[in-house]
Parts: sequence; structure tokens; C-alpha cells
Amino acid sequence: MLSDKTRLRNGRQLYRLKKLRSLAAVSFLIFAVVISVAVIIRATSGVKNEKKELLRVWNNEDYEQAYKISKEALNENPVDYFLLTINGFSAYQLGISQINSNSIVMYIDECIISLRKALLHKEASTDGRIFYVLGKAYSYKGNEYADLAVKYLEMAKKLSYKAQDINEYLGLAYAACGDYRSSIEAFSGAFSADRPPSDTLLLSIARSYMAMEDFNMAIGYLNRCVETSPDVKSINIARLLLAEVYKTLGEHDNAERQYVSIINDSGENAEVRYQLGELYLLKGDAVRARAEWRVAINQDPAHIKAKARLN
Repeated sequence: MLSDKTRLRNGRQLYRLKKLRSLAAVSFLIFAVVISVAVIIRATSGVKNEKKELLRVWNNEDYEQAYKISKEALNENPVDYFLLTINGFSAYQLGISQINSNSIVMYIDECIISLRKALLHKEASTDGRIFYVLGKAYSYKGNEYADLAVKYLEMAKKLSYKAQDINEYLGLAYAACGDYRSSIEAFSGAFSADRPPSDTLLLSIARSYMAMEDFNMAIGYLNRCVETSPDVKSINIARLLLAEVYKTLGEHDNAERQYVSIINDSGENAEVRYQLGELYLLKGDAVRARAEWRVAINQDPAHIKAKARLN
């Protein structure tokens, strides 16, 4: 058996050993914490610098670079609010600048995905920009998404987000939904004293009134487009719509004058000649109708409707 002195000495050694181990463990823990804090500081600093650079690129309207940086950064931070918004906004800008329809859809879809993710954050609830861009993005998706375009554009307006074109997009979306009264109301909100209505706006309002069979109002807006527009194409569209309204009202002579004005002002046009043929047929003059359809085919041999009439 060990003596009392031996047991005491061994006990003291064991105590010192445990103490040293505890000190080592504490030292290691402190060291680990220091290293972790240093890594976090460096990482945070890196993220801040990356976001600062991204913001600079965005403010310089370099949307392609902003899209690239934000997309790469989202691989490591997939739910970051700032990255999601910049990615969504830049994808939208790139989408509307594309010529190829597949490219437009690709960017617009990515815009929608990023901004819908951003909506999961609390700060999105008061950020009218997100709802505004989302609404416009859905309008590019086609009429079947018009209800979503209305939803997000209206939310942007409720947040008092100001944009010159928000009412025009909202009016087009309501028209695509078949809600023509709301469409006209939204279009009317696009008028301002310091900014004359665009041709697109005047034609869109006229189409909504035509859909509601309020033909007098439609005629008023179409005539305004004819009188004020500097663009021949817009004037011709307005005259074609006027002719359509007059035909519906049974005012065939007024309709004929619109078709003739297009030809006199802009030269021969296969579609106008075809429509003239339809008008003459409506008036009971089949000979003149066939003559107009033949002219239409001479102007455009691929005009399917004129060929079908002659066959």
C-alpha cells in the first residue's frame, strides 16, 4: 500500500496535470474563438466590399456586369435580400433589351424567380420597386399572366411607388384581363399636364373603348392620335381602327375614306386593299371587292385572306 505522503504527492501531481489540461483547453478555446472572429471579420469585410462593388456597377447602369456578379454571389448566399433584388432588377433590364424571344423569356423568368424570393424578406413588404418590376416582368410573359401583372402593379401603387409608366402597364394588364373599365381608369391616370399622351396610350384607350362598344369615345381618341402623332405607322393603325369602328356602325363611306387616306399618305398596302375589298363586299359590290383583292395579292402574293377570297 502507498504511504500517505506518496498518495499526497500523487494527488498533487494529478491536480496539477488536470489544471494544465484545463488551461490548455481554455487557451485552445480562446485561440479558436479569436481565429473564428478573425475569419468572420474578413468574410464580412469581403461581402461588404463585394456588395459595394455591385452597387457601384448597378449605379453605373452596367446591367450585364451587375447580373453576373449578383448571380455568382447568390451561389454562396442564395437568400441574401440585396443580391436577390439586384439580380432580379438587372435580369429584367437585360430581358427587355433582348431581340431573341427565348433570351427575353430566360431573363424575365430569372427576374421573377429572384424577386419572388426577395418577397420572403420583411423589408420587401415596403419596397415598391420590387412589386413594380415584378408587375412589369409578368406583363412580358403574355396575357395569361396579366392577372399577376395587375396584382403586383397595384401593390406598387398602394406603396405610393412613383413611375411614369406604371399606369400604362396597369392599363394594358387590365385590358388583357378583359376588365376594360379598370383599364381606362388606369390609362387615364397616365395623363399629365407636362407630358402629352403617347401614341401607344391613345391607341390602347381607344381599343378599350371599342371592346366596351363605346364607339364615340373610341373615335375621339383615334382621331386625336391621327391629328397629333408624328409617326406614320401610328396614324395608319389609328385609321385602320377608325375604319373598323365605322364599319361596325354602318358608316361605310367614312370607313372607305380612312382606307383611301392610308393609301394616299403612305402608298400601296396589301392589308388595306384587302380591307377595302371586304368593305365593298359588305356594300354589295362584289366586282370592286374582287378587284381590290387582286391588288392585295399583287402587293403581297402571300396574303392568305385575299387568296382565300379569290379562290
